[in-house]
Amino acid sequence: MNRTSILTLIILSLFETGCNNSNDDADAYGNFEATEILISAEANGKLIEFDLKEGDAIDAGESIGLIDTIPLYLKKKQMQARIRALNTKTLDIPSQINVLIERKNVVERERRRIENLFNEGAATQKQMDDINGQIDIIDKELKANRERLETTNQGLLSEILPVQWQIQELNDQINKSIIINPVSGTVLTKYAEQYEIVNFGKPMYHIANLNELYLRAYIGGDNLNQIKLGQSVKVYIDEGKDDLKEYEGTISWISQKSEFTPKIVQTKEERVNLVYAIKVRVINDGSIKIGMPGEIKFN
Repeated sequence: MNRTSILTLIILSLFETGCNNSNDDADAYGNFEATEILISAEANGKLIEFDLKEGDAIDAGESIGLIDTIPLYLKKKQMQARIRALNTKTLDIPSQINVLIERKNVVERERRRIENLFNEGAATQKQMDDINGQIDIIDKELKANRERLETTNQGLLSEILPVQWQIQELNDQINKSIIINPVSGTVLTKYAEQYEIVNFGKPMYHIANLNELYLRAYIGGDNLNQIKLGQSVKVYIDEGKDDLKEYEGTISWISQKSEFTPKIVQTKEERVNLVYAIKVRVINDGSIKIGMPGEIKFN
């Protein structure tokens, strides 16, 4: 083989390699991100249980830890004892006025006897007036005593109600001392350890749903007419040195505002261009990681 033939083969080989490695047919480039949530403590105290490790996959509603509830429980028992003490001071209205009721019953029986005598002419009008006056006095005493007793009880009950609300608040704090994972996902970072003292709002762990990731990419305004929400697109990630792995993706978000091209995406000459951010939802088979670069092809 002559020298010219050898040079020709080398040039053709380089050309084919360059074509195989070229990704110029991609319509957009970006990086994968996930819906990440920072879970914080909702109570104060010692973290007596916290069975969690970074990389753990946990379900929504799963109990993963406990902050010491003994101080809250003792305070709750104290409040309950206070309510019982106030209840013992509450007056039993019927028992307090039973004497007056029985007295009224006796006087009413006497009035019926006098009415019969009066109808027969054996009793005077004054006797009737006197017996009716006695009943009126008893009725006034009954009313006054009932109102006094009810006022006293209302005062005691008004002291009980705030304590009952305090018990409800303690119950809520006790419930929040049980650390319940709110969403299904994978633990990315753990910020607290068992037996550590934690306060309300202290970050406990970082969780993300890695089963469904989003490729955040940028496209030029002239490509906006090619896409729409819910549209299916092809997503690619690097697999090995020269190959790409393909996924089905769905456009889930398109920015309504343009922005300058991020430095990490394009060359210096193209940074002055205005682009639009988009997100493509991709079901992850475990190969895609947060921060990994990806490519999108619309057609």
